[in-house]
Amino acid sequence: MITRSELVVQMSEQISAQTIDDFSSWQEQLANTVNSPEQLLSMMGLSQELLPAALQASDHFALRVPHSYVHRMEYGNLDDPLLKQVLPLGAECDEVEGFGLDPLAEQTQNPVDGVIHKYHGRMLLIVGSACAVNCRFCFRRHFPYQDNRLDRESWSRAMDYIRSDSTIKEVILSGGDPLATSDRRLQKLALELNGIPHVETLRIHSRLPVVIPERITDEMIGWFTGHRIKPVMVIHANHANEIDDAVADAMNKLRQAGVTLLNQSVLLRGINDSVSALTELSNVLFNAGVLPYYLHVLDPVKGAAHFDVPDAAARELIQGVMAECPGYLVPKLVREIPGKPGKTWIN
Repeated sequence: MITRSELVVQMSEQISAQTIDDFSSWQEQLANTVNSPEQLLSMMGLSQELLPAALQASDHFALRVPHSYVHRMEYGNLDDPLLKQVLPLGAECDEVEGFGLDPLAEQTQNPVDGVIHKYHGRMLLIVGSACAVNCRFCFRRHFPYQDNRLDRESWSRAMDYIRSDSTIKEVILSGGDPLATSDRRLQKLALELNGIPHVETLRIHSRLPVVIPERITDEMIGWFTGHRIKPVMVIHANHANEIDDAVADAMNKLRQAGVTLLNQSVLLRGINDSVSALTELSNVLFNAGVLPYYLHVLDPVKGAAHFDVPDAAARELIQGVMAECPGYLVPKLVREIPGKPGKTWIN
């Protein structure tokens, strides 16, 4: 009789083989994500009784998760910390006071299409709307991407905006996920930014190196590091289980090329809201050559209230991490408040 642990191994091997054999390139993995709640529940060996609520929630915000990320989940475990970040739940449909469509008021800081300019010295460029994974706590799950497409005309206006403001020292590529865009387009963008004298740093915020580490190719590293401007990569991992050997290898390639590597996380109830989970994440990141940067309390976006951790509990957690880790492995506990000149520390 097969044991549960043997079944877990068999299922993991099947998922792994499918990922490796069928979707070898990052483009193929990106084009062949798991998009059906029924498929995800089946792959994880979970009850289809969860399906009606998952379908209802995914009608508001679609399910999307790469096979390679599913492979890192524990088969049959509804409480798996990676699964809980992507599985649609009925709680997303609850109306909760204080949780809205634009929690950071970004639509009021959108001077031209594709540009979000909130802070002095730096600005966001919305490169595209696509993501490799739809995190259920995403603060931009309701963002009007259709109004911020960088077509030829809006690209030109965005570049003119950057050229006209000499206080902009850093351009941050965001989205969606900027690395879901082709290298050809990103190379053109990097070259154009390199030609603007006051732009000193190119920063990329991306989840793709975590969920599809094969995205870190020689071609990608070439356009990112082959210019005057300094390259910074901020990845997004919330739990140590997200950092496998493939992710660590991708980080090593970036580090060897001279990229500054940072990680930002979101504090999520039932996923990483323990001192042990946060400490392990910091240590695993450091072993992969990545420094913890920010630990965000949840942005109050509609559909994500069930992930919220109260400030008092968050403070206790970060104090616990400080007792366990050296200072350089303790992320800054922060909240983003619309209209403030920067992130607000939670002390």
